Formats: sequence, structure tokens, C-alpha cells
Amino acid sequence: MGKLNNKVAVITGAASGMGRATAIRFAGEGAAVVVADLNEQGGHATVRDCKEQGGRAIFHKTDVEKEAEIRAAIGRAVSEFGRLDIMYNNAGIAGALGPLEEISAENWDRTFAVLLRSVFFGIKYSIPEMRKVGGGSIISTASIAGILGQAGPLVYSVAKAGVIHLTKCAAVELAKDRIRVNCICPGGINTPLLHKHIPGGEATTLQLLQTTQPLARPGTPEDIAGMALYLASDDAEWVTGTAMVVDGGFVARGNAFAQQSAFQVPSKWSGPSFEKD
Repeated sequence: MGKLNNKVAVITGAASGMGRATAIRFAGEGAAVVVADLNEQGGHATVRDCKEQGGRAIFHKTDVEKEAEIRAAIGRAVSEFGRLDIMYNNAGIAGALGPLEEISAENWDRTFAVLLRSVFFGIKYSIPEMRKVGGGSIISTASIAGILGQAGPLVYSVAKAGVIHLTKCAAVELAKDRIRVNCICPGGINTPLLHKHIPGGEATTLQLLQTTQPLARPGTPEDIAGMALYLASDDAEWVTGTAMVVDGGFVARGNAFAQQSAFQVPSKWSGPSFEKD
């Protein structure tokens, strides 16, 4: 307990799934948290859970496709809590789905706006605030789909590969300011964003995840929250420019086919998990 005492964090996509679990974990470790999300109901529920852990938290409605709204979420952290120490660029969607030849330019751009451009904005506007306090930790959610071919929807996978490389480049540039930049590459995590796309829903997803990695259980949002806590804390003081794989051994085994097959769905666009496509 107390690994993040007196630190202030902004977490995008914190109304559900991995972001929600991380917000609750951070609050329990002493951080003040800005829950930045479009989902107001889920966001306020996350705030309540954070406070139950003894932490401080507020909800800030944020559309990560919009530069001004990411900047405002960071500004809210500073105005409410006085500083910014941790930025977790976590908000995500599945985005453009379907065969490459059928993907529209519009859906390609929208996918990149949410998954990659928003990470750029999150890093960009964190820098001056973190410099003021002598450094900080920037974390982004990438994916094993950014490492392996055929481990997720095509456009999603390419955007996540971009997150990994942006992480490395930003880490080198910002090291002089003691700003650490890392990303997390989850494997098959049981979240609404995943099981909304698999026929049979959560029950089928759990069965699928039970068999697709050497550690034979589904990944949970709490597994990712544990890695995020490490990267946010002083335990990771000498860790920067890394893509931390949290996947139960999926990448090590090198078998991406099972997960890719689950994404063969007819939809051409998939937005936030709380919205109907």
C-alpha cells in the first residue's frame, strides 16, 4: 500500500475494463485520479469505487478523438489536485473491422485517432506539467496485436504497433526530463471491448481465453492494473522505452491464429464498449 502516495494520475478509458481496474488500484495506493472517459455512468461508478479504496478521484468527460478534451483532462488534474505525475493513455476501441480491401479511409482514420493520435496528445500535454514536478510516468495501452501479425483486427493491430514505436521514441526524447514512457501489451483480457465481438458473448470468450495461452486462464483487468502500478511507481524508476507484455505466455508460444479467428465478424466499425455499434 502507498506506492503512489501524493501522486496524481489521469487515466483515459477509466469507466470500464482495464482503465477502471487501474484507477481503483491507483487510488488504493494513494494516488488522486482523474477518470477521463465518455461513459458518464461508468465513470462516476469508477470514482465511487476509488473513494471506497480511500483515494481521491473525479470524473472528467473526455472524448479522446479531440485534442482539446485530452488537454482539458490534464488541466483538470492540475487544477483539482495541483500537479500531474502519471498519464495513462488507455482509452480504446476495436475500430475498423473486416477485410483490408473493404475498410474505408474514414474508418481507418477514426481508428488511428482513438488508438494512436490520442496517445500522442496524452504525451504531448503531459510533458510541461511533468517537467514542473521533476518528472513522471507516461503509460499507454498497446497490445500483443502490435507485435504479432494476425493477433487482432488489422487496423487496430497497425495502430497498436504505432503506439509501441511512439513509446520508444518519446522515451528517448524525454529521458532528460526524467519522464519515463512505457506501454503495456495485453493479451486476451476479459473485458466488454473483447467479448462484445465474439459470438456467444462473455461465456464463449471465457472459454476461448482459457485455451489460447500457456497460463490457462483468462486475463483480467486486474492483471493489467498490476503492471500499470509497477510502471507508475518508483519501483520502475529505471524502466523506460519498454513494451511490457502481459499475456499469459501467448506471444512466447507464437500462436496467434486462435485469437484472430475470433475477430472474423461482419461489422465494419466498432466504437466504445458501452455503446451499441
